[in-house]
Amino acid sequence: MFSWRAEVRPGVWVAFTDAAAGNLALHVGDDPAQVRLRRRELELAAGLGTRRFQYMNQVHGSDVAVIDPAAAAAGPAQTALTADAMVSRGGPLAVMVADCVPVVLVGEPAAGAPLLGVVHAGRPGVASGIVHAAVARLRALGSGRISAWLGPSICGNCYEVPDAMRAEVAALVPATWCSTSRGTPGLDLPAGVRGQLEADDVTVEYSGGCTLEDETLFSYRRDSNTGRFAGPVWTVGSDWTND
Repeated sequence: MFSWRAEVRPGVWVAFTDAAAGNLALHVGDDPAQVRLRRRELELAAGLGTRRFQYMNQVHGSDVAVIDPAAAAAGPAQTALTADAMVSRGGPLAVMVADCVPVVLVGEPAAGAPLLGVVHAGRPGVASGIVHAAVARLRALGSGRISAWLGPSICGNCYEVPDAMRAEVAALVPATWCSTSRGTPGLDLPAGVRGQLEADDVTVEYSGGCTLEDETLFSYRRDSNTGRFAGPVWTVGSDWTND
């Protein structure tokens, strides 16, 4: 179910699922009942009890949603917000991808629950600064030190784009400029995200492999009729949970 999972701080967990967990997206033509069942299985595997992960309707934009922990309470009426990043005061969050960079953020405030964040960092989002926006929102909520975990995504060796697109994105985020393993124009989105995080004084503690090269993960470039895996972050076994 998990390609990677770790307790990154006492009571704070970060993970990235794999294809064995099944498709977790409602927008790819899958049976919604089966998707919700898989989401619930993920929540139980994470030890959330009656709590729910908050998901987004991801649109490659630059909006950051602030989630009240009550939004992750039990019940089938959980509503996905249209945004490409979310932050919360301890409420469980999840981002979905199939080649874009899933970014998980954990901020450490002076007191109280840890501040959690997730970012859907595809090519348009990296270019428009969605990562910077999410970090700024965490800081506005009182976060001191912030750390990041980058899940699997398409790598620069594999992500071939037109030369004009490479130039356009790299003009905004220079670290994305690259050539693929075939010598064609490419974009290195993970490098771009790492550069943005480092510029914001965020420590990157983990970076996953390439989705296109790993058949245990979903990849839109490999198969456009594919599912989405998730990058969840949550708290368990602490005073921050409400179970």
